[in-house]
Amino acid sequence: MTRFDTLFQHGVEKLAEQGRLRTSRSLNPVQSGLLKRADGTVLVDFSSNDYLGLRTNPLLLERALIWGERYGVGSGASRLVTGTCEGTLHLEARLAALKGMEAACILSSGWQANATLVPSLVRLSQAVLGAPAVVLVDKLIHASLYHGCAAAGIQPLRYRHNDSAHLEALLSKTADQPGLKIVLTESVFSMDGDKADIAALSRLCRQYNAFLCVDEAHATGILGQKGEGLAGGAADLVVGTFSKALGSMGAFVASSQPVCQWLINSGSGYIYSTAPSPLVLGAVDAALDLIETDTMTQTRQRVAQLASQLRQRMETAGLDVGPSCTQIVPIIVGPEHTALRAAAAVEAAGFLAVPIRPPTVPPGACRLRVVLNAHHTVEQVDQLAEVLVQAVSGAAS
Repeated sequence: MTRFDTLFQHGVEKLAEQGRLRTSRSLNPVQSGLLKRADGTVLVDFSSNDYLGLRTNPLLLERALIWGERYGVGSGASRLVTGTCEGTLHLEARLAALKGMEAACILSSGWQANATLVPSLVRLSQAVLGAPAVVLVDKLIHASLYHGCAAAGIQPLRYRHNDSAHLEALLSKTADQPGLKIVLTESVFSMDGDKADIAALSRLCRQYNAFLCVDEAHATGILGQKGEGLAGGAADLVVGTFSKALGSMGAFVASSQPVCQWLINSGSGYIYSTAPSPLVLGAVDAALDLIETDTMTQTRQRVAQLASQLRQRMETAGLDVGPSCTQIVPIIVGPEHTALRAAAAVEAAGFLAVPIRPPTVPPGACRLRVVLNAHHTVEQVDQLAEVLVQAVSGAAS
């Protein structure tokens, strides 16, 4: 116990009253796409971001062990202290090629990459241009990018979600300010499952000489002809993660050689953090072998079809799926307690579709975030659709 426990307990109780209390629980994978609770109940997983089903792929495990035997389980220190093994350098070259960029820089997580990136870019503006950066962000960017803005001491200018006209108005208004203009967006937004208009953003950024950064966490591997995502050379910098469609963990920034060189010299998350485990990076190397195959092209198409199937069922039933057009399908139900009751009913029927509540989404926009992946079948999606309609109806009454 600490003498402050009562204070913290009151905080926890307040979250529970609001329907915003979160807890971690035991859920163990038993086979592809299935999870077992501590009481033995098996659930079909409709919440994981393992879009291609690669986290249990034997080739990833085999390559992880090979890299572990070759380079060790851990990296030992920051790369600026003990250097970089040749496997990591080769992997960075592969990632750069995937994104159509000159260079790439691996970091330990997507959160770390974004929280490192923004202060690094802001620091460049002050150091080289002698003026504060102007950071313009889509309102719905990930919390890690907002954290990066806060760490940089920047109050970003927020444009309405996917509203290019509003962004242009802000770019025009700030055109005469001397600092570097930085635009931050995601290509696929993780809570709504919709896409940014990357081509329109690219045109605007070129017109107003702004530096376009695109977080491709939920596009890398699962979208694009060969899993390259959506930014496709239209952005100045892209961030990708290994923890979603690539089935592992970690992240990378891809851009030009000078940009990456600046990042590794000014990004605190790179400089002061132990480099990722070779075991993890070996698995990523194997995932890159797989995502460009014809089999994975077919898998991406099938996942898209399953998501379309679910959206159609939900819309026919009068449920709100927002602007979703990807493998992420939100079932928007409104209040926190409605989302909790609906998720509990869905789980009681044998499916995991977790409730998403504030601060992740705005108050009144709580949802069940349903995620389609390679392990799902048409029959499972049909069964889930029936359960969702009943659960949401019951939770709202």
